[in-house]
Amino acid sequence: MIGGRDFGAYVEIDPPNEFNAEECLVFLRRSDLESTHHVIGSEIYKGIKLSGEKLALKIRLEDNRIRIGFLPDPPSAEWRRKAALFVREWLDLDRDLSVFYEAASKDSLLERIVPRYYGLRLIGIPDLFEALTWAVIGQQINLKFAYTLKKRFVEFFGESIETEEGSFRLFPEPGRIEALQPEELRPLQFTWRKAEYVIGIAKAVVERKISKHGLQALPQEKARAQLLELKGVGAWTADYTAMKCLRDTTAFPAADAGLHQALKRELEMDRKPKPEELQQLQQEWAPFQAYAVFYLWRSLL
Repeated sequence: MIGGRDFGAYVEIDPPNEFNAEECLVFLRRSDLESTHHVIGSEIYKGIKLSGEKLALKIRLEDNRIRIGFLPDPPSAEWRRKAALFVREWLDLDRDLSVFYEAASKDSLLERIVPRYYGLRLIGIPDLFEALTWAVIGQQINLKFAYTLKKRFVEFFGESIETEEGSFRLFPEPGRIEALQPEELRPLQFTWRKAEYVIGIAKAVVERKISKHGLQALPQEKARAQLLELKGVGAWTADYTAMKCLRDTTAFPAADAGLHQALKRELEMDRKPKPEELQQLQQEWAPFQAYAVFYLWRSLL
């Protein structure tokens, strides 16, 4: 089976050598307000929708094995295969990190940080609409409030999968959101502008003005330029989306407050880094800027 070994009731994936289950779980547990998955021990409970099919997954992470179970009953072999491919992408399991680790060992900053979290994968957001919407939701607010808005958004507009082990919430579909008016998001405490942006992004996805496949087929700078054409998508949102959804390892959200905080602490600075300093780091960390940023974010948890 492409993606993993199919045992009928569950699928198993052999993770790469550079894989640390606990470090991945630390990131996935970072907020009690997360609404699209929850973690109990070493198991992740997550609902997904692939090509119209809703699946409730129970994913057990171990350093040498990832087991994907299905609730309440396993789907067909084809959907088991698609679920395995989703997990591989979500956890970035097909990325060879040996080159990144080799480069990090020669960088004065990364050589201190990266070994602490060795085996951490860049946990992504495979769906383009979800990635863009989550980035817009998080603009200019703290992380806790961003998760609060996301939780309300998911619970109010998303579908759910009901099982004996609980309810699995799905991120809202763009077709559901593009039909809304901004005032329908205001009770959730979205600003008028953010409501307009999210609805506009949903329309662009539904009308196929933008797609993940189309963006990934473009050179990186052209993909970034296309993202920037969307109303409400600035440099940070475009770079975050490239990093988390398009899997562009050179993506570098230079304006990210968390990145600034981590650099300030690790470099013992009494100010946030200057643009020219960030540009220098971006050049030094190529072509793994996204992984460098993700490990710096991890240092803040």
